[in-house]
Amino acid sequence: MSVGNPEPVYLEAPLSMEDIKPLKTGDVVRLSGILYTARDAAHARIKEAIEKDAPLPFDPEGQVVYFTGPAPARPGHALGPAGPTTASRMDPYSPLLIERGLRGMVGKGLRSDTVQRSMREHGCVYFGAVEGTAALLADCVKEAEVVAYEDLGSEAIRRLVVQDFPVVIVNDLYGGDLYREGRERWRRAGSV
Repeated sequence: MSVGNPEPVYLEAPLSMEDIKPLKTGDVVRLSGILYTARDAAHARIKEAIEKDAPLPFDPEGQVVYFTGPAPARPGHALGPAGPTTASRMDPYSPLLIERGLRGMVGKGLRSDTVQRSMREHGCVYFGAVEGTAALLADCVKEAEVVAYEDLGSEAIRRLVVQDFPVVIVNDLYGGDLYREGRERWRRAGSV
């Protein structure tokens, strides 16, 4: 069972396979660079675009998608509070992006076996962000611009430039699952 690296790993997105291969469940990561926001409605539109062989709003190769629908920006800020959305709501769509080179997803909660299998097969990791820290996470956003589906409001796709955005590896490339491992660790600790 992996324990994770207690020292933060600093990564610059977009990510390569070489960036994500060393990561293990429980590793603390500080992401800088580009993140794209997309929630349920945006994912449904991306799926339609893929089915119609239409251009996508961004090239998923090497990118990281943050499942969030941010609030309006406060004066002097690039983005309003932007907490993680429950990732399982994107499970029907995630493999479509993973197959096209997506290297990371940020959200909260468990991922399906189908998504985890796709991640291992195509090379993608799932980062967990801490819910309840929406304003703190938004402070890591230095720039934000809507790049697609503006009519969706908070669910529009945004291109974010982030600095030291704090996340934890929940699912790595090797079948690690922090939720499953955490439950097992507590189960064993309780039987001692």
